[in-house]
Amino acid sequence: MADFLAPDGRALVYDDHGPRDLSSPPVLCLAGLTRDARDFAGLVAHLAPARRVICLDARGRGRSARAEDPMAEYILPVETGDAIALLDHLGVDRAVVIGTSRGGLQAMGIAAAAKDRLAGVLLNDIGPVIEREGLESIMGYIGRAPMATDRTGAAAALAKAMARHYPDFEEADWYTLAGNLFHFDENCAPHLSYDPALAEPVRAAFSAPQPDLWPFFEKFDGLPLACIRGAHSDILSAETLEEMARRRPDMLHVTLSNRGHVPLLTEPEAVALIDRFLESCG
Repeated sequence: MADFLAPDGRALVYDDHGPRDLSSPPVLCLAGLTRDARDFAGLVAHLAPARRVICLDARGRGRSARAEDPMAEYILPVETGDAIALLDHLGVDRAVVIGTSRGGLQAMGIAAAAKDRLAGVLLNDIGPVIEREGLESIMGYIGRAPMATDRTGAAAALAKAMARHYPDFEEADWYTLAGNLFHFDENCAPHLSYDPALAEPVRAAFSAPQPDLWPFFEKFDGLPLACIRGAHSDILSAETLEEMARRRPDMLHVTLSNRGHVPLLTEPEAVALIDRFLESCG
């Protein structure tokens, strides 16, 4: 674990794994809206023996500092700038970005603002069209404290709320997921692992017309590109993935059964696609 200062002075935390092998670009992992670097633990275990993997806790998530002005800081342009600033801090010229959900939107922002910093992009269950059903689901939980008193209760609550996204999960899987999604205090009580004020700009964006993100997707032109989708996703539809593939026939992609939003990136089909994709990135 290490930290650095974002352009506005906010202290952000990241993990830096694996060898500093300059023959291949490092992987920069950007997590989803309310998640953090812990989401990539399984992927890191697979990749880090042979490749450098950097995982960022976005501002207000995980171990990173919270915003002084949520409406001005918890927005995609600022988060995109934070990711580029991390590359600058580490002296990394180009990286392969694996972006889960909101992290994939940040990857689109990097492609628009600093495409030369990208060696390739993998989008995990996100695309240029975000389904309303998924956004409404996010509005139902964001900023709300977990209704549980311990990790077992938190796991049970997740199993009830997210069963359609992980229909093959067993009790131990929900327990592990709870450990990744929440922070637990000295009494083992679960707490949000992100700033509840994140809900403010997210709700404001939900109320506004959804922007056209296809021009941002087109910014990936010329870059190795891949996409992983959960078959039960309420964020990335099969139709949107089909259109993405039509516009980018060279895009590697797979739809995972027994997954919704979001795939864990440790599923055998996902790992196989990631390995193939990284080979194409050098």
